[in-house]
Amino acid sequence: MAASLTFLLPHLFLLLCLQLQSSISIAAPATQTLNLRPEYYNPQLPAHALSSSNKYEGSSDLVNLRYHMGPVLSSPINIYLIWYGKWAPSQKLLIKDFLLSISANHRAAPSPSVSGWWSTVSLYTDQTGANISRSVLVAREYVDHLYSHGTHLTRLSIQQVIANAVKSAPFPVDHKNGIYLILTSSDVSVQDFCRAVCGFHYFTFPSMVGYTLPYAWVGNSGKQCPEVCAYPFAIPGYMAGGGPGSLRPPNGDVGVDGMISVIGHELAELASNPLVNAWYAGEDPTAPTEIGDLCEGLYGTGGGGGYIGQVMKDREGRTFNLNGRRGRRFLVQWIWSPVLKACAGPNALD
Repeated sequence: MAASLTFLLPHLFLLLCLQLQSSISIAAPATQTLNLRPEYYNPQLPAHALSSSNKYEGSSDLVNLRYHMGPVLSSPINIYLIWYGKWAPSQKLLIKDFLLSISANHRAAPSPSVSGWWSTVSLYTDQTGANISRSVLVAREYVDHLYSHGTHLTRLSIQQVIANAVKSAPFPVDHKNGIYLILTSSDVSVQDFCRAVCGFHYFTFPSMVGYTLPYAWVGNSGKQCPEVCAYPFAIPGYMAGGGPGSLRPPNGDVGVDGMISVIGHELAELASNPLVNAWYAGEDPTAPTEIGDLCEGLYGTGGGGGYIGQVMKDREGRTFNLNGRRGRRFLVQWIWSPVLKACAGPNALD
């Protein structure tokens, strides 16, 4: 059973829930409006509800995140991207800018940065003491614009799409360094998408692909369920009268900006639990609670209980918490730190 990113419904967010299943535009302007003094805000969060800790949220000794002796992605990570369906060039560029920001140095993006966010992921080690690699590259891309397996995919047919990319030779079989990331366009429905998952990761079956390869899938929810999988850039209709309003996406596209956080969630868990036998909480490896699940819906200091935490807003009202390469900005959830035993992110307020 694949690990899955569960719904991001704010009123159901329970930070320390150990029963969650793991899951989890686009205009790409050459320049964005820069605000050297961005506004920090936490929508509708009363001042007295702020945590006494300014560094991180959700600290608890009750979270039994354990290492189960399996491998982590300690070698430089090569991402093999599969674009399934119709994607605009600007959409592809935005997602690739996020992926390439993971390894960007401090001169490529100011703090808080995507590479600073990944530094929490890189704290996880295997049984030899080797850390998750901080080198993440987009090795190759494969475009399946003809919908080779139709516009409705199951978990098994997703593996068949990967098999096509491997067997037709666009992609090598990269056992040591490779992960395979399949992204479906907004007109493609996927088994359990919107009803139970926004993304998931697992590994391919030799009977399907010929090899055991770690992979992840994330869908564009922009036309199907943005209020579920692109929250907080869209909100459920029943919240319109009393809940916080939706936030403006940093790159102008609700669907793809929403995908970015899900992609980050899945990559963090794929790196720390690629074969579902490394880092997770709970006793059932078919339904693990992983390092992204523990911080789902949390984006900054003061978050929890339905509040996303302190994030930044530029002069145009666009919301973000991380900077990336080429002036990009993103809103990405925090990750559980094995050192702090809490959710952490580089935008934590001092």
